[in-house]
Amino acid sequence: MNKRSRGGAILWRTIASAAVLASLLLLFGFAYAVSDILRPPALVLGTEPPLAGQQPQLGAKEELKIVAIGDSLTKGTGDATGEGYVRRVVAGLSQKLGNRVKLVNNVAINGLRTDQLIDKLQQDAGMQYALKQADLILFTIGGNDLSKLAQTALRTDSGTADFGAEEIGNQLSDGLGRLDQVFQLVNRANPDARVVYVGLYNPFYPIPELRSGSLQVQKWNDKAYELSFSYPNMKLVPIFDLFEDEAGTYLASDRFHPNSEGYAHIAERIVQMLH
Repeated sequence: MNKRSRGGAILWRTIASAAVLASLLLLFGFAYAVSDILRPPALVLGTEPPLAGQQPQLGAKEELKIVAIGDSLTKGTGDATGEGYVRRVVAGLSQKLGNRVKLVNNVAINGLRTDQLIDKLQQDAGMQYALKQADLILFTIGGNDLSKLAQTALRTDSGTADFGAEEIGNQLSDGLGRLDQVFQLVNRANPDARVVYVGLYNPFYPIPELRSGSLQVQKWNDKAYELSFSYPNMKLVPIFDLFEDEAGTYLASDRFHPNSEGYAHIAERIVQMLH
């Protein structure tokens, strides 16, 4: 073999060796990347960081403190057993989480409206103190705001009031503005607590003249969900479908508040979504 041939052979062997080395490096890099995806360092070491905004686990607490505020639904009006949904949630969470659950205070008031709850959240030192102690806050508000609209609309149908759709829309918007303020004040009182707002339902659904009020209720609930979404620790629990029954199966004898079975279903939904 002449000198030129030997030089060419050496060159090709060099190129071939470099190609093999590059292929091995590429293969190693690919395998490492796949391994890193399938088994990230945090998982391998068991030190996976919590997700940003992730809610604290209620079951991790030795004692879970609950405070309830709002209107007659949170007070439990209409329940012959006196349990309402609040005490049922206490019992249900205790069984589900396996730790002690304590109702610190239920300061709900019959007939309370959004404007009145705002005043209490701003001025009632006792309510503010109770909220600061809570790991979980349960509340309902807005039903009395909407029932006032419904009662006015019923008088309109009978010719005793001049109250059109535009006025109903304006008052609904005003009420939702106040609800936004309630959410802000509750969050300000205790930004670390988990908060459950129970959505509204139409207790007048069995009355044909007022069945369309469900549309206003849905608008309220939709906006309430949007407002609650701004707070990582706040959830809305919908219950309107429980009362879309012509016979009013889950209504108490006053045809406005839930009965014992209705409250039991509300509590069941709250417990299901908490962990």
